[in-house]
Amino acid sequence: MIAVACRPEISVVIPCFNEAENVRAICAAVTAQLERHAKSHEIIVIDNCSTDGTRDIVRELCGNDPRIRAIFNNRNYGQMRSPTYGIYQAGGEAVIGMCADFQDPPELIGEFIREWRAGSQVVLGRRRSERTSLPLRIARDLGYAFLRRYGDYPVVPGATGFGLYDRKVVDALAQWNEPEPFFRGMLVESGFRLRLIPFDRPERAAGKTKNDSAALFSFALSGLAGSAKALLRLPIVLAFYSLLIVLLLFAATVAAILLDGPAWPLFGVTLGFAMFSVLLLFLGLIGEQVRMQAERSRNVPLVIEEERINFPADHVARTVHSVAVWQ
Repeated sequence: MIAVACRPEISVVIPCFNEAENVRAICAAVTAQLERHAKSHEIIVIDNCSTDGTRDIVRELCGNDPRIRAIFNNRNYGQMRSPTYGIYQAGGEAVIGMCADFQDPPELIGEFIREWRAGSQVVLGRRRSERTSLPLRIARDLGYAFLRRYGDYPVVPGATGFGLYDRKVVDALAQWNEPEPFFRGMLVESGFRLRLIPFDRPERAAGKTKNDSAALFSFALSGLAGSAKALLRLPIVLAFYSLLIVLLLFAATVAAILLDGPAWPLFGVTLGFAMFSVLLLFLGLIGEQVRMQAERSRNVPLVIEEERINFPADHVARTVHSVAVWQ
């Protein structure tokens, strides 16, 4: 007969990749908040194959405090799969997901827990302000506007997924066969009761961000492909409007020829290239959606573990569909 471990009230999941400068401090700060506000807790650090000594520090932390647990991935699975997998392994009555770089303030943990105890099933921190570059801010605003227009469900601008999720929410989302889970979108799509907590996002405490422009673009593309199925119809709408433009340009070209005006064919070539670029964009989006469907049919795990530390013997690793053994 399998021994049964007590479920902690609160689990905090902290994904890491090369966070040697932050992981010790973030675990200490989170522990201090949990000891003040939670009846019992665990902290799960899931490491995405760091190369800077993060794992050695995490092993030390696990040795000093059995409430700190670790999952070491056998390779880097990206910034969508690894954090979500860590959340699915958590055993708490509620689970908090947050970054290791202090841009998700540990001081909000107490407020998250209070809102959850008051009945909220999902409590999300909503970024009120953040120091960032103008191009990134413009790109982010355009992305949110695009999702608001074409997304399958309302998006929450400024919500990065930092927040608390009830056990029912985690168990429900763990049943979804998402190969690259856009977790912040899944939280909204699931329809559970949502509470937003505004906060001012600070700068990184130490180290360099791992989210370069290529990583952010990949993240946005996966989220867009997975949460905006209406995009499949958008090329038809654009084709209709493009046809109207072509008709107008054709009329203008005829008029210019009759009046010995400028060479409109050159403009037509330019327009042709523009339309070709739009076509490529939407072919890429459709291709991304087809790729995700193919990944779903493979039913591969989000992460393959290399090692885990301090987990109870009766805790069974949760795959995409299975449920962990906690009581």
